[in-house]
This record gives sequence, structure tokens and C-alpha cells, in this order.
Amino acid sequence: MAKDVKILLADDDEEVQAALNDVLRSEGYEVITARNGREAIAHFYKGHIDIALLDLNMPVKGGWDTFERLTTIHPLLPIIVITARPDQYPLAVAAGVGALMEKPLDLPLLLQAIKDLLSEPIENRLSRLTGKRPITRYLQTQV
Repeated sequence: MAKDVKILLADDDEEVQAALNDVLRSEGYEVITARNGREAIAHFYKGHIDIALLDLNMPVKGGWDTFERLTTIHPLLPIIVITARPDQYPLAVAAGVGALMEKPLDLPLLLQAIKDLLSEPIENRLSRLTGKRPITRYLQTQV
């Protein structure tokens, strides 16, 4: 399934970005990286993206602003929001996020969320966007 799947990874933390890039590439995904929301949007305009991973705390253009712009362009784009911020679940549900993950990330759960969202029926995405269906997953690591 990973063959020919393009993931847009937007995170300003170089260590997190490098680690996720390595893991995703080892799973066979093509990864396009961005250090902020403006770069993420620019990459999005350059070509097809299958799924996006967005950190909320980014300079220049933050994660929620980037989420809003990407979903305005492509409402059905699966997006996983990644954050160290607490209490983002209500905002994620209201926005129609595909999945919400809190840092530190649980990589097996992240990989499963990517697979689930890539294979999710369009009807489920539409239901989530219209508020009739909760987000696919709320992934939170246990401390």
C-alpha cells in the first residue's frame, strides 16, 4: 500500500522531522517535508499529496491555519494533527481532523492511523467533515 503514497510532513522540530521521515521512508512512503505551514502549503500546490501530518506549533503559519488552508483546497485530504498541546481533541473533532496524536508519538499507532486513513471510505470522511462522525482516532500515548 505504501508504494507511491506521498506524505506531507510539516514539523519545525528538526529531530522529530528527521525521525518521522526515516520511519515513514522505511515503510515505503514518499515523504515531502516542510518546516512551517507556509512551506507545507507551497509543497501541496506543487503536486498530489495523499495524506498530511501537521504539527500545531510551527512558525510562520501554524498548524491550525495550515489545516484550514489545505482542507479549503482539498476537503477530503486525510490529515493527522500532531501536537504537544493539551486539550486539542474538541478542536480536532470540530475541524474534522482524521486523527489527533499527542507527542511523544507512538510510532506503531501513527503508522496504523496512516494506513487506516488512506483506506478510509470517502463517505466516512464526508461524515466527519459535516460533524456527523467523530474523528477516526484519538491517539494519545500513555505516560
